[in-house]
Amino acid sequence: MITEYHRAKDINEALEWLAQPGMHPLGGGTWLNRPHQEAFGVVDLQELGLNFIRKTGNNLEFGAVTTLQQLVEAPDCPVALKQALRIDFGLNIRNAATVAGALITGDGRSSFTTTMLALDAKLVITGKNSPGTIGLGEFLPIRPGGLITEISIPLNVNCAFEMVARSPKDKPIVCACVVRWPSGRTRLALGGFGKNPILAMDGTEPDGIDAAARSAFYESGDEWASAEYRINIAATLARRCLESL
Repeated sequence: MITEYHRAKDINEALEWLAQPGMHPLGGGTWLNRPHQEAFGVVDLQELGLNFIRKTGNNLEFGAVTTLQQLVEAPDCPVALKQALRIDFGLNIRNAATVAGALITGDGRSSFTTTMLALDAKLVITGKNSPGTIGLGEFLPIRPGGLITEISIPLNVNCAFEMVARSPKDKPIVCACVVRWPSGRTRLALGGFGKNPILAMDGTEPDGIDAAARSAFYESGDEWASAEYRINIAATLARRCLESL
């Protein structure tokens, strides 16, 4: 439960409070306000001006406490990313939850995190011993400390998303996102299983996308689906994404 509350006036003050044991950044509060057995403190970030969305060159940049609904409504946000957000979160949650919070708490079944991984999203993290700017693929396995202040994704790309689930609004059993740059660089991210989505391919030879998808889900069996099922579906969804580009 939340037992301590601080409202930071600037980034430095927020970092000072977050350096204390048991402190967490508070954005939308959709995860922190859930029942928790342990006691902890929160540092409210709403006065730090981190709820912006701006287009800079070929990138879309947004602050860490930008709400998911703000991102959905942004004219420059890729259609595939909007689709993934609507699958993961209902409107009421999107109006409160923040981009950084969703990435920090997201798991392998998150359509949003999968799509952001395919887009090679970059995170700016501040604080003592923080990594600075880091790719989402590097961030997810270790989830380092520090305060996420900004996220950016490329706009000069083509992006496609496909999924299979028990119902159109359910978490995916398998989802795939393919992003292709003008240079020919192609990234395939797969979700629906495990702690984090999987980057299955990042290269310039999209003909290998079928094999990459199958290999990524080689040991993906769980209570939702067998590994054999996921292997076949992942390959099919990856091909569909690539064909739609």
